[in-house]
Amino acid sequence: MLMTFNVSAQEPANIMVFSKTEGFRHDCIEIGIKSIQKLGKENDFKVDVTEDSNVLISGINKYDIIIFLNTTGDILTDSQQEKFENYIKKGGGFVGIHSAADTEYDWPWYGKLVGAYFLSHPKQQQATINVVNSEHLSTSFLGLEWSKFDEWYNYKNINTDINVLMKLDEKSYEGGKNGENHPIAWYHKYEGGRVFYTGRGHTKESYQDEKFLKHILGGINYAMGRSK
Repeated sequence: MLMTFNVSAQEPANIMVFSKTEGFRHDCIEIGIKSIQKLGKENDFKVDVTEDSNVLISGINKYDIIIFLNTTGDILTDSQQEKFENYIKKGGGFVGIHSAADTEYDWPWYGKLVGAYFLSHPKQQQATINVVNSEHLSTSFLGLEWSKFDEWYNYKNINTDINVLMKLDEKSYEGGKNGENHPIAWYHKYEGGRVFYTGRGHTKESYQDEKFLKHILGGINYAMGRSK
């Protein structure tokens, strides 16, 4: 189904989807890539894909946004990290999906960029998400609650400067460890760049869910500066 935010009048954007893994590898990565490529065709942005950190960094300045799609572990060298930081400081956009928070634990700058680090997760199960900001492009169509089946992360080192979009209701499932303040999607401006993160996106089915794809698309548009 076609989903647009009337962006065709804007200049076409260039996006890189980076999905390198040095830890757990999600089996949804391939379908996630195809879904984001489809969003690109429908919404006038070009999508490149790589798992090669050299390819990412060598061409990074031609991209409006970098998406870390279920990355895990230590995926960039020290020199690559420095170039990535410079990209953000020059106004580059960043979108993190699910295990982007399970990435680069020894790079504190990245932890603040993505907004939090993965702590743990219980079994996959149905849970209720409370939408606490309904004005953002990534949430404006969801209503006040969103009930879904997924793998729900608990987080540590949560950046206090993030703007929370959605919180998990820990009473609706088993295994939550963040209490009443359990963010599961957020955005913020960080050292010159715009950042959006969503904790959803573990299952293959997520990337066939129209609302989840619209949620990602809203985050992409925010990171490109196409929303407030």
